[in-house]
Amino acid sequence: MTTQFDKIIHHKNTHSQKWDNMAACGVEAEDGLAMWVADMDFEPPQSVTDVLRAEIDQNIFGYYGHTDTVRAAVCDWMASRHGWKVEPDWLSFSHGVVAGLGILIEAFSKPGDGIVIFTPVYHAFARKIAAKGRKVVESEMPLEDGRYHMDLEALQDQLDGSESMLIFCSPHNPCGRLWTEAEIKALGAFCARNDLLLVSDEIHMDLVFQGAKHIPTGVAAPEITDRLVTVSAASKGFNIAGAETSFIIAQDTRLQGEILKAQASFGGTPNRFGMRMMEAAFEGGADWSDAVCAYLAENFRIFRDGVNAIPGLSVMDMDSTYLAWVDFSGTGMARQEFTDRVAKDARIAVNQGPSFGRGGESYLRFNFATRRALVEEAVDRLAQAFGDLQ
Repeated sequence: MTTQFDKIIHHKNTHSQKWDNMAACGVEAEDGLAMWVADMDFEPPQSVTDVLRAEIDQNIFGYYGHTDTVRAAVCDWMASRHGWKVEPDWLSFSHGVVAGLGILIEAFSKPGDGIVIFTPVYHAFARKIAAKGRKVVESEMPLEDGRYHMDLEALQDQLDGSESMLIFCSPHNPCGRLWTEAEIKALGAFCARNDLLLVSDEIHMDLVFQGAKHIPTGVAAPEITDRLVTVSAASKGFNIAGAETSFIIAQDTRLQGEILKAQASFGGTPNRFGMRMMEAAFEGGADWSDAVCAYLAENFRIFRDGVNAIPGLSVMDMDSTYLAWVDFSGTGMARQEFTDRVAKDARIAVNQGPSFGRGGESYLRFNFATRRALVEEAVDRLAQAFGDLQ
């Protein structure tokens, strides 16, 4: 059955980082497949397109103000989709989640402080921490039963007292790991014992497959609201990352005050178009969200089953996101060889595992949020590129 997500959309020569910058991944071929940058290749919900047209027709492009309606949209979405009753005055806004992380690092740590991340994890965490003059503390996650787990005992032994913050990725990127309520609660207790601010990046919260559930950290561990800040956005869930708009949730008034102080030091106001797009996505995108999650789940099944059939390759199972984590250690190849086969023989642009920190050495990350025919094409190309192993 053909769906709206099977529509052919030509992304090349549209100033698309994902499709126009594949040379950064060593893919020069005209028929290269872009499976790296975390965008989806789908049109956003009609509500988003409609509100942008309305903004253009209105022809007013001044500074954005009066955030009441977007605050209401965020709060309604968090309550209806994630069971979290967020109050409007807990919210502030930033130019994307990574920028929001920069604000939080500025607000709640000082140069030289250690900031903990669970690796392998989204590469921007370490980059942002280092750029701010803080120390990256990597807690490598062990694999148990094919899934990553946080090893809080090992992390406890690793701490030296210089740490002030822990950045948590939920759902986890890469691999789409959904954390249980018990795991999140244990993490919250760990942060309380060690006087760490817990920053929960939940940008992938809306990309969850049927039968699975994302639990916000604020729901799982309400007892740590005095040391919890959540960052999220509509950008990943509704494919509007170019809007560069996100929100920060802090229930504690002391935390709110420090966030606003740090934001004031950066200056600026929210992006008018990004705020309107986020509001429209949350207000009118529920059906689209359900449909895209179902489509992604089937894409993953096709990608997983096809790649797992290639000797030496293994896809980690997942319940959310569109960022598959593929292990090439079974090939017995040196890293340069299997990465060359993917880039030069299969002509697929992907993210390199080591950029996600310790534990990513034998992995590549594949973005399968594209029309199904291209997912099937990618599997075929990989099978050919590693065909001599069969």
